[in-house]
Amino acid sequence: MRKGKGWLLCASSVIPFFFILGMGPSLAQEKSVTYLSLADYTGAIAGLNVPADQGVEDYITELNNVRGGVEGVKIKFIGVDTRYDVARAVSAYKRYRNEPKLLVMNTIGTPLAKAIAPLAAKDKVIQLTAGDGEFEVKKSRIFLWSPSYQDCFGAAVDWMIGDWKAKGKAGMPKIGFIGWDNPMGKEFLKGGKEYVERTGCPFLKPEFFPPGALDHTVYLTRLANGGANYIFASGVDPTPTNVIRDAHKLGLTRSIQFVNDFWGPTEPVGVRAHPEVLEGTVITSYYIRGGEAKNHPLAQLWAKYRKKPLADMNETYVCGMIWILDFEEALRIALKEVPYEKLDGDVIFKAYQKLTGFHRQGLAGPNAYSPTSRRGSRDLKFYRVKDARVVPITGWIKAPDAVSLYKW
Repeated sequence: MRKGKGWLLCASSVIPFFFILGMGPSLAQEKSVTYLSLADYTGAIAGLNVPADQGVEDYITELNNVRGGVEGVKIKFIGVDTRYDVARAVSAYKRYRNEPKLLVMNTIGTPLAKAIAPLAAKDKVIQLTAGDGEFEVKKSRIFLWSPSYQDCFGAAVDWMIGDWKAKGKAGMPKIGFIGWDNPMGKEFLKGGKEYVERTGCPFLKPEFFPPGALDHTVYLTRLANGGANYIFASGVDPTPTNVIRDAHKLGLTRSIQFVNDFWGPTEPVGVRAHPEVLEGTVITSYYIRGGEAKNHPLAQLWAKYRKKPLADMNETYVCGMIWILDFEEALRIALKEVPYEKLDGDVIFKAYQKLTGFHRQGLAGPNAYSPTSRRGSRDLKFYRVKDARVVPITGWIKAPDAVSLYKW
């Protein structure tokens, strides 16, 4: 376990690592800006958020200590465990909103982002958050990490149709959907449902289950009885892994192709636990996965700072670096516009809107932020679980615009 200066924000017997609030008194005397992560280190999505913020923290450490920051300005990382809880997130933001030059806040979860939005707007702080299409339609200081969830589902539908035709099947496939009974689970269909209907594919009644549900057989059986050829299983790993595990028990994976969203099975979590069950599962992703992630140069920071083999690195470790790469570039743009002393939320907001086309070292498609766009990117790739590995089956594909099909 890596140790550092400063004090411990949160500790977990399950997740043994530190997130550092301060980087020592020397940083306070230097030019610095603050990046706040209102994260989930012990709750529903901890399995993916923990390695993602480890990637953020390690990249910042490398940036500050090896490269001297951005134009001499260093980044201070603050990570708070909100446990995916709105009240905790609001409380945490109130505690840290007065940190010197707090410019960007990563809010892990749509409900959290919406609850904090009035305060963040008043403080002129940029928010980064998940793929809720509402933030693309109703533009504000909130920027998505990725294409919207609706776009993700639309792209998956296109892949399903292409796969169906490639297999020589007649007509159009029947598509099912299963996911959490919460805002994230239902977000995919706000425009996604309309997208399916436009394609002419029969769309079965969606199945939603409570987060934390241990058994999904009832929901899956209804989709199977409806004649589903493809089922899109959303949720954050290990949830989609557990859904497909239950489908495998029912014998459904032999006749139904399962497709996951951005947060589907990763090699060290779902795939390692259930390789045979997940064999053939397809994953829609806006960031590189599997061997592509482990072979990326930035993955070497995992070995350097975490002192663990790359086989144990979750792909979201490098996915998290996308957030900080964007911030680094926006900070560089801002410092060309104004001196450090005049750096504030308005300046960084304008800088984020100038990130259009910025390449994130191959970790994802080009940045799509602009005055008229809050999507993190428009590009996706498809992967398949094969022989206990996650392998690419397409190159980068531009996702369709499904957000605009919903009546907001």
